[in-house]
Amino acid sequence: MKQTSGVVQAVPLLALILLTINLRPALTSVGPLLEDIRGSTGISVTAAGVLNSLPLLAFALFSPLAQFARRFGMERTLAAIMALLALGIILRSQGSVAALFAGSVMLAAGIAVGNVLMPGLIKRDYPERLQGVTTIYVMAMGLASAVAAGLAVPFSRWLPGGWNMALAVWAIPAVAAALFWLPLAIRSSGQGGRARVAAPAAVWRSALAWQVTFFMGLQSLVFYVAIGWFPAILQEAGYSADAAGFMMTFFQILSLFVGLSLSLLLKRTRDQRLVVVVASLMATFPVIGLLQFPGLAYLWIGMLGLGSGACFVLAMSFIGLRSANAYDAASLSMMSQSVGYLLASTGPFIFGFLHDATNGWQVPLAMLPVIGIVQAAFGIGAGRNCTV
Repeated sequence: MKQTSGVVQAVPLLALILLTINLRPALTSVGPLLEDIRGSTGISVTAAGVLNSLPLLAFALFSPLAQFARRFGMERTLAAIMALLALGIILRSQGSVAALFAGSVMLAAGIAVGNVLMPGLIKRDYPERLQGVTTIYVMAMGLASAVAAGLAVPFSRWLPGGWNMALAVWAIPAVAAALFWLPLAIRSSGQGGRARVAAPAAVWRSALAWQVTFFMGLQSLVFYVAIGWFPAILQEAGYSADAAGFMMTFFQILSLFVGLSLSLLLKRTRDQRLVVVVASLMATFPVIGLLQFPGLAYLWIGMLGLGSGACFVLAMSFIGLRSANAYDAASLSMMSQSVGYLLASTGPFIFGFLHDATNGWQVPLAMLPVIGIVQAAFGIGAGRNCTV
């Protein structure tokens, strides 16, 4: 195992994977259960939109907490956020509306810090294997996300407690990750200089950094609209809750395969502009087919999954590719995720609001191709072969 600073060893790859698999299930398990949650708590579609948007807003607000890594060290901070994630999941599952929203904020705070620190950690400990480890990171996150979405409805039927227990079960891997990271935290020096995450003014003044940030935000907006609302949209189109949940698993599994293929392509290309345009349009334009021919939902959802997976790999890769070193990667990661997720948080809420205002999904779905065009425009800038 290589030395990173002459004192502290690189974080083991297994530790990265175990942490990574906890960064999405608490979020993707909600969408398939949203109708059950609404029926149990009595919240409106608009309030459900707020529930979907709340973690993204929390991502934006709490991403700066990643600066605790400067004071306490990367390993100690990541161990602590896994514990916070587990507590938030348990609180959210208590059943009351207040606990539902408070727990969502708490768990999202933990995920926000993990989201920011992981790209910088990979850049720090695996600079020679940046693309390969980033691919493992993205694949592990996507697989866990898909499994959580697919098991949400079955868990609500198999486990006592219905949707509450189906959400609470994801505290188990979070606790496991916290316990695994605890020895790493104890052995670490606690010196945060290796994990500098403060965004210098130069990053905020960089046009390239803003292009990466808006691409990150828009692709996240599309993804969280999909996992938050597509199950309800598919059920309204006549599919069962099980079929809708399975389609969202299909959506995310296809994202995994395209992510692996795209990572191989990125190793051979210095310029990603063409790839980013194709991916952005594929991630949004198939909703036109979903509106016109809902009976072919598997086709449209599959195409959306391919596009969404490609966009996510590009967004995460841009953080490393467009930065010159681990410090810049951490700074760009904080900027792109805090501002990007603030932008993304508007999506699920606006979708729910427009559904209530128009009494249907046609208008909100028609927004997605427009977003795809804007996303592609920012992606063209972010895909240039240069660094901030």
